[in-house]
Amino acid sequence: MRSGKSIILGSLLCVLSATFCYAQDVTDTVTSVPGISITTEVDRAEVYIGDLINYTVTIEYDSTYQLIPPPLGANLGAFDVKDYQSDILTRLEGGRFRSTNVFVLSTFTTGDYVIPPIPVIFDLPDSSRKALLSEAVPIKVLSLLGNAGDSVDIKPLKAQYEFLRDLTLYYVGGAAGLLVLILLAILIWLKLRRKKMAEEPVDLRPAWEIAFEKLAFLKQKELPEQEQFKLYYIELTEIIRTYYERMYSLNVLDMTTTEFLQAFEQLDLPDGLYDETKEFLGHADLVKFAKLVPERERAESDFEHVHHAVERVRVDFERRVQPQLKIGKTGDSEHDVSRLPEVTS
Repeated sequence: MRSGKSIILGSLLCVLSATFCYAQDVTDTVTSVPGISITTEVDRAEVYIGDLINYTVTIEYDSTYQLIPPPLGANLGAFDVKDYQSDILTRLEGGRFRSTNVFVLSTFTTGDYVIPPIPVIFDLPDSSRKALLSEAVPIKVLSLLGNAGDSVDIKPLKAQYEFLRDLTLYYVGGAAGLLVLILLAILIWLKLRRKKMAEEPVDLRPAWEIAFEKLAFLKQKELPEQEQFKLYYIELTEIIRTYYERMYSLNVLDMTTTEFLQAFEQLDLPDGLYDETKEFLGHADLVKFAKLVPERERAESDFEHVHHAVERVRVDFERRVQPQLKIGKTGDSEHDVSRLPEVTS
């Protein structure tokens, strides 16, 4: 039964690994990128059946790159993943980072095996995405029986092992069925969520009034004083993204930072707003995803940046619509100024 659970875990990890790689939309694969190094190591190259192997993948990279940590469901060949520690981040000198990923592996079949390469994906400064492969690691698995042949005493055990192997197909099928049920549940949840969002009342106040109110509530929470920086930046970036979405008619909440900046750059924005927003979102991503702990002064400065950005976009919007408001007053008395276009490029 314990072997069956390991087979199910291995099957699910392989399926999740394939799903992860497909979802990342990797545009190119290279073997090396300046400023990035990937090393792999095991605590021993020869083990016996059932022994635990500590397999470590160490990634060092410049801060100009954004690492997408290796998938926990990575395909590790014939080895079962018993435990793992993912993306243990260390800040190095010279603005570099080290991400350490440790997998505890085991197998119950003898022979010469290879831990296959693990894909490591980076977002580069030019907004492209590249994948690097770690080196394969050979492992030799030895039998506890050495060169001893089968005896009458162990043949019944061998028959039990063959019986378990016959059940492999059922375990794999059960795991696949479980995965299908999970996917269906996710689809149903997403559908219900969209329906609930469609039924929610729409706030008809100007976008800047809503943004200023949310900023006031966020300030009252005093999250930086409690050192809850990750939650603080999640709420702060959501406020400014929602505000830009309403002011510029963009669907940006589901975009990555790179995708958002590409769309944002195409707009006719107030001077300097794009560069300031890019720098703010880049720092916020380090806090939210790279476990960076900022200074409280920086957190307060970023709050002021968002507050100022809301005001600048509001002033720019009113400057744009002012001529149309004058036309509405001097022209047809029934002119509907509520239908003025939003600020778009």
